[in-house]
Amino acid sequence: MKVFKTLFVVLFTLLAVDSIKASPDTLLPFKLTQTIKGSYTNFSVDNMGNIYLITASNQLKTLNYNLDSIAVFNDSKRFGDIYSIDVSNPLKVLVYYKDFNTILMLDRQLNNRNTIDLSQQGYLQVKAIAQSYDNKIWLFDEVDNKLKKIDESGNLLLETPDFRLLFDGGFTPQTILDMNGLLYLYNPKGGWKVFDYYGGFKSQYPVYQWQDVQVFDGFLKGHDSTFFYAERPKDMHFQQARPSISIANAKKIVQRQNLCYILTKDGIDIYTVNE
Repeated sequence: MKVFKTLFVVLFTLLAVDSIKASPDTLLPFKLTQTIKGSYTNFSVDNMGNIYLITASNQLKTLNYNLDSIAVFNDSKRFGDIYSIDVSNPLKVLVYYKDFNTILMLDRQLNNRNTIDLSQQGYLQVKAIAQSYDNKIWLFDEVDNKLKKIDESGNLLLETPDFRLLFDGGFTPQTILDMNGLLYLYNPKGGWKVFDYYGGFKSQYPVYQWQDVQVFDGFLKGHDSTFFYAERPKDMHFQQARPSISIANAKKIVQRQNLCYILTKDGIDIYTVNE
């Protein structure tokens, strides 16, 4: 089985490299439409176009599509710095404080509706979290190297085998995405690993060193300091595109349909993109 997996990875990598060489760079025209001035450490955008901003003072606030302020969450310093936010369900925003191993569940007005102390529930070292399709929570526990699913009280619902047994050398995801009936895990050094909703391993895609990964319209998406990339697993179709602006100094990039949000040291620039 290990030999088969190794051959698959080598074949996939060769095909991906060939497709990159075979296709010339596509230029993506970027047009700046709006700018949100300020000092932000992170941000995210939900499916409704609401923008969630984490300020340098660790305040979380939400702007709507027109950039009007609609909510502010100030009680965040109690748990240290915000490590990540999951806004896949705008009605239940997950805010993860890695230093305190704590997850807050906020409603659409950013009111705290639930707090999960992961350490108290026995999850002592959690690397990444994500909201599941059924409003439960996925997490990766680094202590026993397992992907786990818990409910809102922190009770364990299911778990995978030890990743050190599933993958040679192990695998620690930096990002977990629950999309389109599958669970996507990504690490820049280990590529993509895909699981079903029962924790069963399905497939892997060895594309490395991507940043700000997303899954959209059947494509695995990401970028580096020069290009945007998109891989469609079902037919191994690979796309590489160079934006008409420099993204070398971007701190984070989020793509949403024909919009691209880019975090810089001065704020967030919003571009329309015509592919």
